[in-house]
Amino acid sequence: MALKPGPGYKFPWEDMGSFKYLLFAPFAATVALGLDDADSWAFHMVMIVAIRYVHAQFWISLSRIHAVTQHTKIQAKGIDFKQVDREDNWDDFIILQAIVMTLVHKTPGLGYSGFPLWHGAGIVQMLLLHAGPTEFVYYWLHRALHHHTLYRAYHSHHHASFVTEPITGSVHPFMEHLMYTANFAIPLLGTWMFGGASIVMFYAYLIGFDLLNSIGHCNFEFIPTWFMNLPGVKYMIYTPSYHSLHHSKVHTNFCLFVPLYDYVYGTIDPTSHQLYEKAMRGEAAPNKAPDVVFMAHGTELLSLFHLPFALRSFSSRPFKSTWWLQPFLPLCIPFVAILRLIGKPFVADKHRLLHLGIQTWVTPAWGFQFFIKSEFSHINKKIEQAILEADAIGTKVIGLGALNKNEALNGGGQMFVDKHPNLRVRVVHGNTLTAAAILQKIPGDVKEIFLTGATSKLGRAIALYLSARDVKVVMYTTSNDRFLKIHEEAAPEHRGNIVQATTLEEGAHIINWVIGKHCGAKDQAKAPKHTTFHQFVVPPIPESRKDCVYTDLPAFALPKAAKDFRSCEMTMERGHVHACHAGALVHALEDWQFNEVGAIDHTKIDATWEAAQKHGFALV
Repeated sequence: MALKPGPGYKFPWEDMGSFKYLLFAPFAATVALGLDDADSWAFHMVMIVAIRYVHAQFWISLSRIHAVTQHTKIQAKGIDFKQVDREDNWDDFIILQAIVMTLVHKTPGLGYSGFPLWHGAGIVQMLLLHAGPTEFVYYWLHRALHHHTLYRAYHSHHHASFVTEPITGSVHPFMEHLMYTANFAIPLLGTWMFGGASIVMFYAYLIGFDLLNSIGHCNFEFIPTWFMNLPGVKYMIYTPSYHSLHHSKVHTNFCLFVPLYDYVYGTIDPTSHQLYEKAMRGEAAPNKAPDVVFMAHGTELLSLFHLPFALRSFSSRPFKSTWWLQPFLPLCIPFVAILRLIGKPFVADKHRLLHLGIQTWVTPAWGFQFFIKSEFSHINKKIEQAILEADAIGTKVIGLGALNKNEALNGGGQMFVDKHPNLRVRVVHGNTLTAAAILQKIPGDVKEIFLTGATSKLGRAIALYLSARDVKVVMYTTSNDRFLKIHEEAAPEHRGNIVQATTLEEGAHIINWVIGKHCGAKDQAKAPKHTTFHQFVVPPIPESRKDCVYTDLPAFALPKAAKDFRSCEMTMERGHVHACHAGALVHALEDWQFNEVGAIDHTKIDATWEAAQKHGFALV
């Protein structure tokens, strides 16, 4: 928001929310009902709008792919949820311009119609009118918007984005967009007045404008050096680094796309070319190895669209498989096949926590693949590849999230440590803090629990921890061998606190159920009234009983010092991470030198919990 919003700050349709897209309905209906005019105006408006959205998505995705941007970034700082929300209505200008152009086209007696498909001389006229009048007017309008009155009322909204993304260039208040739209109409109306207007003119100008606007607001440099060194080019076209200086220094580099006006009127930043060269050499924001890597993986197929470089706004909110995503399900199939054949672990996002650089990497596999035994070797090779890469670049800790550390898959990461005993990177499954989080939700005065998933890593640790504190643990398992193994691990004086149950009915008198495996409505019915279901099963069990309480999966709110978080960790709320992710971060903050793999050391649960509390992680 601007510092002190002025009149006309809000778009007329702002309060409509997503219903604003109904403003495109008349165009679509005109085409569908065959009511279009001789220029096929509505059809071309629909096509231009569609292309503009696809074009914007291309740049959004490109600018967020680490492999593309890592070597020529301009600003090291990232963006946060606040910026994502502020820029969420970046597309209002598309609606506005479609409406304004149509009103001009339909104005009686004006004659803004009868366009041929193509007029070559008209395209040249359009370019000259843009480079001349439009760029000149924009330059002085832009400088006027930096006067403290207009800046506080309007333009400060745009400059709230210190680090820009491609769509940042279209994030302005309504009044400001009205001024811009009037100025940008000069090439379209002027070309028409000179007799050179055509249908292609509209496509070329609007999409070409979006292209240059997106380029200038990228936070990475990619304009070739050989091109920028051609005589006169630096006066005719700006670069991402050129415009980045306007956002970082504010009162410099005011031009739209043509720097000539900054040179003529003395507002060129003298470091513009220097920053460009530094960015091209990778020195403006050097690509540093992360201190911590957290390995995630796909869950359901549609989780593909929750990646930060997929759908910008959608990824900034907890994942839900909503109805409007379902038509895109067929698009996921080729991605599954491609990643299965040639995929490798990739960087999904980057964050900061105090002195730590953090990255989330993704194992190229979806949830269902982790339950196909023939896929185990393939998945482990990808995880191993990530661990070895992290080790080679100097990463301190790599955390294995979700099924990446499945016991049946790789023994909770033990396989990799055994195979590579000289690893410098610490491999961490994070389950010690997960166990601590589960235990913290169980009332301190509890005397007895009923435990399902009892012989899993977490089940075992919970049983050993609570039994040592004189809590009776009824372990539901039909495997005598696995039960006896855990029973024998307990100290002799505590073994009486661990008992086996082979049916769910044996928990009918216990009001604290700790759920580590799927438990449907039929199974939940066997618990007594007012039971609390403490769960560590993924996905969470259905909340089928209104007379019972269901705790959330163990998760933590990040400390206030966490920066550059712009996407949600799957179903987690903003600023929350799974307990195993928090466990990897705590491991790095404490600079623990041991690997946390295999079975959970229940004697370290308290120390891990205390370390998490010390560093500001809050249980949610």
